[in-house]
Amino acid sequence: MYLDGQIISSQKFPSPNPGVELSVITYMSSSLKVKGLLAVPRRQASQEGFLYLRGGIKNIGKVRPARIAQFAAEGFIVFAPFYRGNQGGEGNEDFAGNDREDAFGAFKLLLNYPGIKHVHIFGFSRGGVMALLTAIEFPEAASVVTWGGVSDMFLTYAERKDLRRMMKRVIGGTPAKYPLRYRTRTPLYRLDQLEAPVLIIHGSRDKNVSVDHAYRLENRLKELGKSVTSWYFEKYTHYFPPHINRDTVKDLCIWMKKQAEK
Repeated sequence: MYLDGQIISSQKFPSPNPGVELSVITYMSSSLKVKGLLAVPRRQASQEGFLYLRGGIKNIGKVRPARIAQFAAEGFIVFAPFYRGNQGGEGNEDFAGNDREDAFGAFKLLLNYPGIKHVHIFGFSRGGVMALLTAIEFPEAASVVTWGGVSDMFLTYAERKDLRRMMKRVIGGTPAKYPLRYRTRTPLYRLDQLEAPVLIIHGSRDKNVSVDHAYRLENRLKELGKSVTSWYFEKYTHYFPPHINRDTVKDLCIWMKKQAEK
């Protein structure tokens, strides 16, 4: 019998960075065999795990090997679940519903990975919700970073008219008709259970995930007396220019490592 987070198989994957080894991993998540991408630095032993939680759904927002390798090159062992039902994995992705178990299993995978002492959590876009829910589930998380991250599913439904059909289909209805289904996907209501320090990164001109998501998260964390740091970028949208992106990756990785030292 396999346990959640247990690795079932591993297959080498071509790496865009010669200093980083990539593998497609099959692991267990709530009795499902789910897949994800593992990145390990070749030239240095790392004690820091990095759980990368992507945004989007299905083929929108897929895990990009170059992005995962970018974080691994900063000295982390990175694991990015594809979420259930994607790229050969079992089950069906359901937008921060039961598929949060895939993030939980991935956290356990890193926690049990040889040599890792700390596990950090990173979420981009919809992955912000997944990151916060995972950090709430695992108080031992070393830190949480949410970049352009969703924090409120009610707000996403209100703002993104283009996503409403998908959200109604996947979640099972509208927020007005099924508020509990949206509430359970919204970590703002459970932040009192969060222990890890949080870094919020957001472009003020973001049209995909409005900066209001960041403000609501920051304000609620401050109300609760939690550790929160915010980096707002006035000129940028959901996607940063390449050189700003690279600098921000380096800065957030430095921030993460400092949290682990505390």
